[in-house]
Amino acid sequence: MIRIPAVAGSFYEADPVRLRKQIEWSFLHDLGPKSLPSVPQNKPPQRSNRFFVVPHAGYMYSGPVAAHAYYHLSLEGSPDTVIILGPNHTGLGSYVSIWHKGKWKTPLGEVSVDDEISLELVKLTEIIDIDERAHLYEHSIEVQIPFLQYLFGQNFKIVPIVIMMQTPDVAESLAEGIYKLVSSGKKDIVVLASSDLNNYEPHDKTIEKDNLAIDEIQKLDYKGLFRVVEEKDVTACGYGPIMTVLILAKKLGKKPYVLRHATSGDTSGDKSSVVGYLSVRFGD
Repeated sequence: MIRIPAVAGSFYEADPVRLRKQIEWSFLHDLGPKSLPSVPQNKPPQRSNRFFVVPHAGYMYSGPVAAHAYYHLSLEGSPDTVIILGPNHTGLGSYVSIWHKGKWKTPLGEVSVDDEISLELVKLTEIIDIDERAHLYEHSIEVQIPFLQYLFGQNFKIVPIVIMMQTPDVAESLAEGIYKLVSSGKKDIVVLASSDLNNYEPHDKTIEKDNLAIDEIQKLDYKGLFRVVEEKDVTACGYGPIMTVLILAKKLGKKPYVLRHATSGDTSGDKSSVVGYLSVRFGD
């Protein structure tokens, strides 16, 4: 069972050579880390940065911001499994949908789904449905995979989970299941929360609204983030995934480090109607 890319050629380059150059452009951009990553051959005995927030727009807009998260992820070597939590933009599938086996294809090759971790998560949480429909046209998970392949080749597996029901209760259940897997130590697991921040308002207004959400992220207050989204009309699309990693970070004693905050206007130059982007690592 192979998942075919839905946004290659639009959100990122479809040609593998051009795609690698686009990813390198993201790392070297003024808004990016300004340096290409170098993945160590030997992983440290204990991974510090296990959870990340990373944006999911077209690379020409959000790539440099996303590159910060991937740069820090690269410093500690290839994880065994990357759980990617993304919002559901299409309305297809269940409230929480997992693609539980097979491979995902991108212009850089194929990456295997960790069927063992996927099925264990389904059992542990009791809220995840095995449902591929939610993933067929969804970009929030797909756009993360070429970055991972650029760093680690085929030396990792993924667990793709799309969340439609973005509530604190769902985040709590997901976080508890993932926490049990991470704490077991059976595999080296990293979790990516794929989300953009405020959508399609002027740059200054978006920065103002984004900062309300960032304040709650820095406090690891997942219920506070939910209130901000609901009450202050901060149109962050992946607040469910972010809430999940906030809970996980608090459970495992990780601190939030904001790596880069910018908008699409910072890369495109058009600040009349922008989308906010954020990279955060949660580490020691």
